[in-house]
Amino acid sequence: MSKLLARIQEDVKVAMKAREKERVGVLRMLHAAMKDAAIAKRAELDEDEALKIVMSYAKKREEAISEARKAGREDMAAKEEAELGIVRGYLPEPLSDGALEAMVLAAIAEIGADSMKQMGQVMKLCTERAAGRADGSRISSLVRAKLG
Repeated sequence: MSKLLARIQEDVKVAMKAREKERVGVLRMLHAAMKDAAIAKRAELDEDEALKIVMSYAKKREEAISEARKAGREDMAAKEEAELGIVRGYLPEPLSDGALEAMVLAAIAEIGADSMKQMGQVMKLCTERAAGRADGSRISSLVRAKLG
């Protein structure tokens, strides 16, 4: 069992004892998503796989916030933001802009990229190195700016 899954299981128990209804609901959803992925894989999830599930859940919450705001539903947006806040507690600290830029420049130098044709190679390396600490769109826009 991954450390992240074990932490979520323990936090569900703590939240239930504290009667934090919203937190329990969010954590149960994350737990269920991880269990479903483990069943589909027919093996335990490792830390990276568990982290990807949490990142995916966070991204869904961000999209839901955007859609709720487009529809003028601030009540729904506030609910989704509260859930996102809970989920972010399980994500690693995001990379600062400076650290991300340094990582992208190092990847470009390592690959020897000099045109947009090598963007895929740079993106792959940067995504691996960021390991959940930077959004793909953030990495992509920076790589485009440096190669373009």
